[in-house]
Amino acid sequence: MSVAHGTIVDRYHELTRTSRRLAAEAREIFPSGVTHDARHLEPYGVYVTHARGSRKWDVDGNELVDYGGGHGSLLLGHSHPEITAAVHEQLDKGTHFGSNHELEIRWGRLVQQMVPCAERVRFTNSGTEATLLAMRLCRAYTGKAKIMRFVGHFHGWHDHAAFGVGNHFDGTPTPGVLPQIAENVVLAPPWDIEKTREMFTSRDDIAAVIVETTGSTWGQVPIKADLLHALREMTAERDVPLIFDEVISGFRCSPGGAQQAWGVTPDLTTLAKILAGGLPGGALVGRKDVLDLIDHYETAAAGREKVPHHGTYNANPLSAAAGIVMLEAIRTTDACERANDYARRLREELNRVLADEGVNWSVYGTFSGFHVFTNPHDEPITAADIDACRYDFHALKVPPRPGLIAKLRMGMILHGVDLFVWPGGVTSTAHTDADLTRTVDAFRQTLRLLKEEGEVA
Repeated sequence: MSVAHGTIVDRYHELTRTSRRLAAEAREIFPSGVTHDARHLEPYGVYVTHARGSRKWDVDGNELVDYGGGHGSLLLGHSHPEITAAVHEQLDKGTHFGSNHELEIRWGRLVQQMVPCAERVRFTNSGTEATLLAMRLCRAYTGKAKIMRFVGHFHGWHDHAAFGVGNHFDGTPTPGVLPQIAENVVLAPPWDIEKTREMFTSRDDIAAVIVETTGSTWGQVPIKADLLHALREMTAERDVPLIFDEVISGFRCSPGGAQQAWGVTPDLTTLAKILAGGLPGGALVGRKDVLDLIDHYETAAAGREKVPHHGTYNANPLSAAAGIVMLEAIRTTDACERANDYARRLREELNRVLADEGVNWSVYGTFSGFHVFTNPHDEPITAADIDACRYDFHALKVPPRPGLIAKLRMGMILHGVDLFVWPGGVTSTAHTDADLTRTVDAFRQTLRLLKEEGEVA
């Protein structure tokens, strides 16, 4: 990989000429030229041809250490040979039977064995569908209307979760969301347990409480485990279902997810990403009596109206084949520990670079994730402060100077590393010491480029 002279943007243009051409073509087809908001990068993102292990290659032949990890779904890395073989084998048998199949039983049984709360399992097409189904079932179960969510926590893009994440922290709806829906969502402050308790206990119309188990956006704004324990206590007292959104954390923090790692068992859990081994797929799992509401036999016996649930690709055979191999590997090896350990060492090394370079930023995170905080107000802050929730939520969500994150990500690409949009990323069992060395060097060189351009003091 050769890096030319000039500004970061000039060098990026030179290194990614084919991606630039494809991006221009894509803008004639897709809004902003992308198919997912997180893939947006100014002036454009790279186009990838193939990936293996911890690395991927773009259309210009650049080899990149990858920290996007298939949006967090690839704990074992790209193109894991056993997963690839299982999908190839199933591909020859059929991609979509539209019928029951044995693989879905094997897949569901693994989920049931691994996730503490999983008395029953219902597969969905995505994490967004899983959280939507969870909310609907809880409303049907309790006969109540309102869902308690937490400011900044992400639960997919459906209407009940589309505000109060990156903006509209006051609970007002984002464009296209009905005010009546927003009015039935209660936004609580995850950094204030007592305030949350007061909001919960002062009303009797809460149908469910849903929370990202590691904090907003995979721990970009961390929460204390104490909050999860407090939520379990207060919801159990009133028989209000507690939903853990483990779409990212499921099978990543530990084989049983964050609920196993934190020692808190919710009523329901939403899953996706790692669940399907890198292919599309999600699930809602949890208490039998709640999931009985979509059971033909149980609702008939109880004289209740069944909650309908469809989904063309629910438990797709290809996703089941990939998911079985993925979950078996996690269940029988130290995969979670290895990914977590790599992330810990990476965070330590990147913070050492910041100290060496005199840059008042911080790299923090939990389990197998990391976030780069660019400290826009230049306040005294450490990773330990952020991890201990001694830093204001809003400060962590304050957008940095325009263009800084884009230049940071482009600078890392110039030196062979692709960060995720946060900025930061997720780690895998495929990441090696060589990847860590390259990442640390890329970070150091990028900081120096940012200093040259006046983006960093």
